[in-house]
Amino acid sequence: MEQRTVLFVDDEKNILNALKRVLLDEPYETIFAESAKEALEMLRAEQVHVILSDMRMPGMSGLELLKIVKKEHPYIIRLLFSAYTDIHTLMAAINQGQILRFITKPWGHDEELRTIIRQAIEYYDLHSEYEMLMHFVEQWVEG
Repeated sequence: MEQRTVLFVDDEKNILNALKRVLLDEPYETIFAESAKEALEMLRAEQVHVILSDMRMPGMSGLELLKIVKKEHPYIIRLLFSAYTDIHTLMAAINQGQILRFITKPWGHDEELRTIIRQAIEYYDLHSEYEMLMHFVEQWVEG
């Protein structure tokens, strides 16, 4: 199986540095962007399987970014994290960005964050396998 890639997006360098430290020994590639614009550029150049974006960033919010990701790269699993947990914002994030998980910042235990990301990768793998099987079934039925 090819190595999975997770893109982390946050305008705060200290958060990105903390993520790098926490995820150092994980079995997937980690890439980092300091803005939504930079993340979109990286998505054009890299094959990304999971994206974890901060909610509040200058220029373009994480929610706006994940809406674009959903439209342009629907197979990418989307996660959102924020220090702000306004219920209306959270509902919009879930409904509009179709995120898999919302993570509060700061996150609790490092292992909990690692587990959430591993689960997102597993979800990606299961969904990919499902799509492949559905394609085979459709070909078999037609054929």
